[in-house]
Amino acid sequence: QVQLVESGGGLVQAGGSLRLSCAASGRTFSAFRLGWFRQAPGKEREFVAAIAWSGGWTSYVDSMKGRFTISRDNAKNTMYLQMNSLKPEDTAVYFCTADSVHWGQGTQVTVSS
Repeated sequence: QVQLVESGGGLVQAGGSLRLSCAASGRTFSAFRLGWFRQAPGKEREFVAAIAWSGGWTSYVDSMKGRFTISRDNAKNTMYLQMNSLKPEDTAVYFCTADSVHWGQGTQVTVSS
């Protein structure tokens, strides 16, 4: 089993930045492909970004390329999502996942205009 705990969410003005963290415990962290998803009120959960266990491969949804950066530190069992130039439409609950099987409880990100 893997337990995932997100942190770093909050309220920020448009154009601001936040750094989300996802701390993992349980099974070997480095064995998983990790990712971030988000869910806005009334909308389905959507993919944000993913990263391979080595960190050598990353993937982003087009609308977030250049603004969001995913990274991981296997020694710390932690994954990050650096979010810059935030927009009101980025407001959502952000979830981290390991292999799309294990999920955290989510952290709220609210971007005010």
